[in-house]
Amino acid sequence: MTGRFEGRVVLVTGGAHGIGAATVRRLHAEGAAVVVADLDADAAARIVDELASRSSAGPSASTSAGSVSAVVCDVRDRTSVDAAVAATLERHGRLDVLVGVAGGDHPHPTLLDGMDDATWAAGVDLNLGGPARCVRAAAPHLPRGGAIVLVGSVNGLQAFGGEDYSAAKAGLVSLAQNLAVSLGRRGVRINVVAPGTVRTRVWDDRTPDKFVPLYPLGRIGEPEDVAAAVAFLASDDAAWITGVTLPVDGGILTGPMTAFQQLDVD
Repeated sequence: MTGRFEGRVVLVTGGAHGIGAATVRRLHAEGAAVVVADLDADAAARIVDELASRSSAGPSASTSAGSVSAVVCDVRDRTSVDAAVAATLERHGRLDVLVGVAGGDHPHPTLLDGMDDATWAAGVDLNLGGPARCVRAAAPHLPRGGAIVLVGSVNGLQAFGGEDYSAAKAGLVSLAQNLAVSLGRRGVRINVVAPGTVRTRVWDDRTPDKFVPLYPLGRIGEPEDVAAAVAFLASDDAAWITGVTLPVDGGILTGPMTAFQQLDVD
């Protein structure tokens, strides 16, 4: 790995599992001092222990590239988000990159089949309100050259079901476009990655590989696929990119042609 993030401090929400954990590992390997923000304190501690063992800085280092620490954070709660940012600043004295991964969905009725207002509001708040809270808390502290990367979904770009989740992820696209203008005046970039099906714990009791035929590249994604895209957008390699949504989707957004080919029609 190159040291693209040496001397930089990165806060990753939802950093204890799946895409978030892969992102923490990737940025740490590239030299970042990473703060793992997650509701799951035990899982966050395991990531810290794992990565601290690879770093000469160790888990108790106050500040240095390659150090790693954890903080409990609930992106649905403004006080919790503000505290996570404050803890990062207290520990490291700076914050260079925010990666917003925390979010998710769970099975529930569709909008037309009885989804209630509370379920709708909770889904939108977690997946759109949460990232907005994190940006609001972190942005004032990001220096010129700082970056924000939010994890959206192909659900925000095409119809794949899950109306509350999908609407929230579509909202991230607009949020990034709008904030790119105001943040750009300060030299701070904001972008979104939009993954397709990724092999994470949400699939533990299901079979994600059933979707493989829909992917032109012949497989579903791995968390590391998304982490690589996040690292690119957060790095100076993307210094002239802001306000964009980058699909990391194995080609599923080619949609109609892929589905047509599955019909084996000449």
